[in-house]
Amino acid sequence: MSRDSEVLIEIPGVTSHYIRLSDGSRAHYSTSGHHGPAVLLLHGGLPGSSGITFRYTLPFLGANGFRVYAPDFPGFGLADNREEYWPRMGSLDHIKFLERFADAMCLDRFHITGNSMGCFNTLQYTLAHPERVISFVLAAGGVGDITDSMTPPFPVPQSNVNILALNRQVFDGSDASMRKVMEGLVQDAATIPDDVVKMRAESATRQKDSLKAHHAAGDARSTDPRMKAMLTTKGRIDKIGIPGLGMWGIEDLMVPVQGAFTSEDAVPNIQFFYPAGAGHAPHNDVPELVNQFYLEFFRDGKVSWKTAEAAGVSRRRAINPDLVEEPAGGFPPPIPEAYGDLSTLKEKLGSSLAGAR
Repeated sequence: MSRDSEVLIEIPGVTSHYIRLSDGSRAHYSTSGHHGPAVLLLHGGLPGSSGITFRYTLPFLGANGFRVYAPDFPGFGLADNREEYWPRMGSLDHIKFLERFADAMCLDRFHITGNSMGCFNTLQYTLAHPERVISFVLAAGGVGDITDSMTPPFPVPQSNVNILALNRQVFDGSDASMRKVMEGLVQDAATIPDDVVKMRAESATRQKDSLKAHHAAGDARSTDPRMKAMLTTKGRIDKIGIPGLGMWGIEDLMVPVQGAFTSEDAVPNIQFFYPAGAGHAPHNDVPELVNQFYLEFFRDGKVSWKTAEAAGVSRRRAINPDLVEEPAGGFPPPIPEAYGDLSTLKEKLGSSLAGAR
């Protein structure tokens, strides 16, 4: 990766750039690939996050026929941290940022996916600008307020991770505290690279005040009826008519996977997957699997049966043949009862969950 700043880590096949947006802000993004359809990768929301957290997906898709862009949202990474560009409207400002970014990059239509906060932003951008989205993937995030009145099909356990603390209290400017923030994202804390910790710590320090503005907007979202109305998904995401997939790691330490089952029930038009060995950031936990998953869906419009099975294609309901290639002999039958207990689920799905802990 060519560097614009010592904050960035080096990644072969990935370059770093800035571009001026229509509101005057200076946007930073990481990119890979020169030809083919465009893909936007949207990062999560813990302190220090940025587009380069897709360090495995960027070069893979770029080398396989896509132009890939991973922008840093306001409040994160190397985004413009001048006060006039703080995301005081939270996700609403992020959606405006994405539209300006797509315009500046001359991206008329594109595929889009996001993880955690990026999942929510993917969802909201797709709803706000369906004319520009070819297909989307939601990773480790819900489907909005469409689930508010629904009863979870199975009990959802409490998270062992204090997400609020990770967002607002744990990071104190040191590399050691950033490592603690990141431990909720991975299955094995020993695998967290020192250079990534340093990069994220420097970015989080740089964006400290801007990120506070983003958090304040998130607090207001739950009480402000105007914001709730602008971000509602009821009667929208379930009728969007754009091919979409959902992915949630079975080993998610931050947000237990059982929480995804209500989302799956709310959107029968989206095919869900529950990969084993993956936590809150599947693209980093099982990158080879997730990269192939993205490649097939964005290239072919559906996932091969081999990849779908490896990715834990959901069998809580009938598998969608428009989004998953049907194997010889037909799809296996639904087994919704298996999802009540993760140990039972892993046993029932067998080889597709090989390697699960």
